[in-house]
Amino acid sequence: MTLLDVVFKYGTPPGEKEMWALNSAWEVYGIRKIKFDVNEHTIRVEYDASRLNDGEIAAILRRAGIDLREKVQLV
Repeated sequence: MTLLDVVFKYGTPPGEKEMWALNSAWEVYGIRKIKFDVNEHTIRVEYDASRLNDGEIAAILRRAGIDLREKVQLV
């Protein structure tokens, strides 16, 4: 297992509907944590890189209705 983090900026803050939809993201094998930073308008996802990649994580978040804008480069 190779754990990685990816961080995306989002536009419109997620509402109740989007948060409920994110519950299904927890069912995706390989997603370990999802954390929002409301001050920075970012969402951080810890995932197993042997199962998923950044593009798949972005697609999962978009299907949940999250208004993703750009990927944040982690240093």
